[in-house]
Amino acid sequence: MSTETTDEVADGDSSNVWETWDRIKDTEWFVLLSAVVFVAVFPWLFTSAPLVPDELLGYDSLARLVLVWGIFALGFNHLLGQTGLLSFGHAMFFGGAAYASALFANNVAADPLLAVGAGVGFALVLAVITPFVLLRLHTVYFAIVTLAIAQMLYYLAREPLGELTGGINGLGVSREPLLGVVELGETLPGIFGELWGVTMYLFVAVFFVGVVVFITRVRKSPYGLIFKAVRENETRASFVGLDVWRYKFAAFVISGFVAGIAGGLMPMETYFTGVERLHWTTSGDVVMMTVLGGLGTIVGPIIGVIVFLYFEGVVNGLDLIGGYWLLTLALAFTAVVWKYPDGIWGMLRSAGSRLRSRGGDR
Repeated sequence: MSTETTDEVADGDSSNVWETWDRIKDTEWFVLLSAVVFVAVFPWLFTSAPLVPDELLGYDSLARLVLVWGIFALGFNHLLGQTGLLSFGHAMFFGGAAYASALFANNVAADPLLAVGAGVGFALVLAVITPFVLLRLHTVYFAIVTLAIAQMLYYLAREPLGELTGGINGLGVSREPLLGVVELGETLPGIFGELWGVTMYLFVAVFFVGVVVFITRVRKSPYGLIFKAVRENETRASFVGLDVWRYKFAAFVISGFVAGIAGGLMPMETYFTGVERLHWTTSGDVVMMTVLGGLGTIVGPIIGVIVFLYFEGVVNGLDLIGGYWLLTLALAFTAVVWKYPDGIWGMLRSAGSRLRSRGGDR
């Protein structure tokens, strides 16, 4: 066989590989498998990975917080990335669900599953009521009013309801074994303990995988396609007979529901909740995480959460630059978004496309 023929065969094989990859990478089963693999190996990277300096290891709780905030970011991303609605007040769902979960655990039943359910229920009610005001507004007015509602809840929790919420001191949270049997604070046996730490990680991981699959299903459904149509051109979508308000309402409810899962999990993880969960800075954090990682994708918001929390929880403790972690993160955010508007995930995909095109040129 000649050299030219060999090169043609190699190029054909390479093309077939990329075509196969393009077919499977966005399928739901592949997303599910990827999410399971991610939650399986991610804590190990924070606690026991080789070739990583000792001062950067041992952050078991940070791995769990990444999953919780990842759920929150996926919920926020569903609203902004799918329909183009920018909320500066998504802390209303996160913090509101956190308080509902904490109060339910302290006063009704401290089972983690029931407490998370109470938090999600509160977030759902809020997500069903507020659109009747918010969805009459557009662009910056929508963003500002979401901020105003979240800040109203913040000040209610801080002062008038301080005896119930703990005010500025926050609220300690009770947590009993899951279903009265499984103690979530216990270290898992054997290699599972080395990989995942305590049982609480598995509890959070199940919710995380479920949210990833749920969001993927919504994105691939006819509803998901219409969400994108609304984002691209709301006027044109209404001209073809779509009830734009209805679909924006559905996107808002889904977003609040997912953010409520994260809020309900947070006090179960930290045994505490405070008014800062309702503050505008919490909403700002999730906006920054999502945009930094890559808006409108599944992977992007999770990458943004990892980077943000790594800076906040790990880099913050380093001797040389720890005191400037937020400045360093802001500079990194500016540089990434300036060069790659699609965020870190967009940067990685761009690099992958270049490698793929070079391989096809050989």
